[in-house]
Amino acid sequence: MMSICIIIISLLLLIFLVAYYKVDAFFAFVLVSVGAALCLGIPIQEIPDILNKGVGNIYSNMALIIIFGAMLGKLVAESGAAQKIAQVMIGAFGTKNIQWGMMLTGFIVGIPLFYDIGFVILVPIIFSIVNQYKMPAIYIGIPMLAALSVAHGFLPPHPSPVALVTMFNANMGMTLILGLLACIPAIIVAGPLFSKTLKNIKTGPVDVFAAKKVDSAFSEPGKLNSFLTATLPVFLLIITTVLTHFLPNPSESTQNLLSFFSSPTIVMLIVVIVATYTLGIRQGRSIKQIMDIYVQACKDIAMIILIVAGSGIFKVVMEESGVSMLLANAMETLPIHPLILGWLMASVIRAMVGSATVAALTAASVMMPLIAVSHVNPNLMVLAVGAGSLMFSHVNDSGFWLYKEYFNLSMKDTFKSWSAMQVIVSVVGLCGVLVLNLFI
Repeated sequence: MMSICIIIISLLLLIFLVAYYKVDAFFAFVLVSVGAALCLGIPIQEIPDILNKGVGNIYSNMALIIIFGAMLGKLVAESGAAQKIAQVMIGAFGTKNIQWGMMLTGFIVGIPLFYDIGFVILVPIIFSIVNQYKMPAIYIGIPMLAALSVAHGFLPPHPSPVALVTMFNANMGMTLILGLLACIPAIIVAGPLFSKTLKNIKTGPVDVFAAKKVDSAFSEPGKLNSFLTATLPVFLLIITTVLTHFLPNPSESTQNLLSFFSSPTIVMLIVVIVATYTLGIRQGRSIKQIMDIYVQACKDIAMIILIVAGSGIFKVVMEESGVSMLLANAMETLPIHPLILGWLMASVIRAMVGSATVAALTAASVMMPLIAVSHVNPNLMVLAVGAGSLMFSHVNDSGFWLYKEYFNLSMKDTFKSWSAMQVIVSVVGLCGVLVLNLFI
């Protein structure tokens, strides 16, 4: 019981350091992990090895996937492919069904792009439509932003879902397939349906930020090229996962090939190689220019990778001290379904610290041992925790302020639209996970 109390105090301290003192999440994870290790009786000479082991375990499983994902997303943004997708979707759906077009655009663009990049690229497109067709900005914008949020919280190759797959020992491809199924109702309810209630919210023009224009020295990618390259990770992960699970009696050589090509790391490497040509060389960029884009992508993602590594250290402290199994046994007796418990824990932490990534990884560190004893599907636990990490976004979340300033809203209207949308995404997402759990 004392060990569990130490972990609870450590988690509260982590939340306090990040939320109140604004300590960087990676540094807070390291400090709290060292303190917890000392309080749990781990020999002081073993703590440096635990730090190295925690970072190494996480990096060995997911660092390359996140890095390749960042490279792809940066190139999709820089090449103009994201804007091309948006233009095509708007033209295809027309003004009558513009909400559905914006929703699908946000989802497709959200697969390769990290949330902030997708936000900065797509919001000016929203306002160009507002100015052209004289439509309410929130009415057509919320469906796109809901889709971006869901992709960020549910789907690989985004950092948080990738890290959760590693921590829960889930399958990347299967998580993606189930995530696509679970997120459809969440996007529809939080997007086109919910936004119908927000038509009367008034917004100002985009006068704080400006989207980066595509360099006119390079040719724009075509429609098919933009769509196929941006969504290639999804198709390859789904195809390789289906073949791995359902190919009847493959030979040993076939199994070896499937094992190689179904690896998420290899899938993302293939995608980046393809994108280097289709969105880079083919559009007139030199190899050096493409590599410069990739270098900047790695810089953009550096702190996220460090935060994930910090959560890996805390995870190893719990394992080495034996607290993991104590927590698992204690949580197993709770009258709450493990998937709901994981969602609830991530939701509470999200409300306290603001960061969806920190919320998901912190909750996963606690929930991880429960996977083994409860026999819950690890792929669904990834989605449940991911849904929880999207819960109530308010003043301690940078996304809250980004949205408020872009749309020039009052605090009341920001809560009424943005925060409410995030709650709907989280709750409906959990419901989708629970429904899937009935059939798996």
